[in-house]
Amino acid sequence: MSNKLNMLDNNQLLRFTTAGSVDDGKSTLIGRLLYDSKSIFEDQLQAIENTSKKKGHEGVDLALFTDGLRDEREQGITIDVAYRYFTTPKRKFIIADTPGHIQYTRNMVTGASTANAAIILVDARHGVIEQTKRHSFIASLLQIPHVIVCINKMDLVDYSEEAYNKVINQFEEFSSKMLVKDVRFIPISALNGDNVVNRSTKMDWYQGAPLLHTLETIHISSDINKVDARFPVQTVLRPQNDTHRDYRGYAGRVASGILRKGDEVTVMPSGFTSKIKSIDTLDGELDEAYAPMSVSITLEDDIDISRGDMIVRSNNKPEAIQDLEVMLCWLHNDAAKPRAKYTIKHTSNEQKAMIKEVVYKFNINTLDRITGDTELKMNDISKVKIRTTKPLMVDSYRENRTTGSIILVDDATNETVAAGMIV
Repeated sequence: MSNKLNMLDNNQLLRFTTAGSVDDGKSTLIGRLLYDSKSIFEDQLQAIENTSKKKGHEGVDLALFTDGLRDEREQGITIDVAYRYFTTPKRKFIIADTPGHIQYTRNMVTGASTANAAIILVDARHGVIEQTKRHSFIASLLQIPHVIVCINKMDLVDYSEEAYNKVINQFEEFSSKMLVKDVRFIPISALNGDNVVNRSTKMDWYQGAPLLHTLETIHISSDINKVDARFPVQTVLRPQNDTHRDYRGYAGRVASGILRKGDEVTVMPSGFTSKIKSIDTLDGELDEAYAPMSVSITLEDDIDISRGDMIVRSNNKPEAIQDLEVMLCWLHNDAAKPRAKYTIKHTSNEQKAMIKEVVYKFNINTLDRITGDTELKMNDISKVKIRTTKPLMVDSYRENRTTGSIILVDDATNETVAAGMIV
C-alpha cells in the first residue's frame, strides 16, 4: 500500500523552473506565491516584515524571500540553481530558480532538465525581448511539456487587455518555430498579487485561472513515457541469507513504461531473453512497476546481468548504438579539447567517449545555426557527433527524457563538463 502512496506523491510533485530577465519581477513572483499560499514559516515572515519596515516599505517586500541567495551570489559564492519547496493541499512543488543572464545559460539548462513546467516572465511594458526568446528556446530544447507565460507588471499598464494581447501575439509569432506542446498566458501583477494565488478583480476581461490554480491542476502524469518499458540495472542483489538463499535480483529505477510479472523481456546489450518472475520492493511483491518506481526484478532464467545493462520488453527495444548525435550544452569553464576522451554517463551505464565532430552551434540570441566554429566554450549549445567505445541503449530525447539524456565527465578532474540530449 505504501508504494501506491509513494507513487501518488510522485504524481503530485510538480517541478517547475522560473525564467525572466533581471527586473521582470521573478523574486517578487516567487515571494508572492510563497506568501499568499501561506508556505512561509512564522519566524521567516517576521524577519522579512521587520526588514521591510527598516527599509521604509509600506507592506512586505516579497523579493526578500529570495534575496538571501542573491547576496551569496554577489559575495562570489557559487550557487548554480536555487531550489525552493512549498506545498499546498493539492500538490507539492519544487521551484528551480535560475539566474537569467546569458552567462548563466548552463544554469538554466540544469534547472530546467527535470522540470514539468517553465514559467517565463515577460514585462508587460517591454514585451518579448531577446532573453524571453532565449529562455523559451531552452524550454523547447529540453522538451519541457508545459510553458506558462506570465505577463507581469500589468498594474503599470493600467491592467490593459490590449497590452496583454500584444505580448501574446509577439510570443506566438516567434514560438511557432519551436516544439512546445502546451503554452498558457496569464496576466499578473506579482507586486499586488493579481492572478498569482487569488483571482484579480481588476482584470475582468481575463477568464482563465490564476497561476497557483494552473500549477495545481496542470496534468502531468501523461508527461512520463508509459509506452517504452526501460529498466536500467543499477546493481545486482545477492543477499545470501537464510531466507533468500538463491535470490538474484536486479535493482534500479524504472526509467519509463510499465513492467509486469510474466512479461517477456530482453536484456541489452547481450540480447538474452527471459520472463519477469517477480517485482520486489521493501514492502513486498508487486504485480507491476512503472516510472519512476525503484524496484528489484527477478527473472526466470539465470542470465549474466550487471550494472549498466538494460531490461526492456522484447517487442519494444531501444537502439544499441555507438555513434550518437547529441544537442550538447557545455557546462565547464575550460573549452572542449579536440577529440579528447571523456566518460559518458547514460542511465546507469558508463563508457569512454570522444566528441568526433561539432556539426553546428546555436547563436542563442538569434537562434541561428553557426557552422565552421568548432570550439565548445562554457554555455555553448551545439549539435555534436559522439563516438562511444561500447554501444549505449538509447531513445531519442523527444521520446524519452531519461534514456535520451547523457552527461560527459572529464576523467582527469572527475568534473561534469557537458550535458546532452540525444537527437
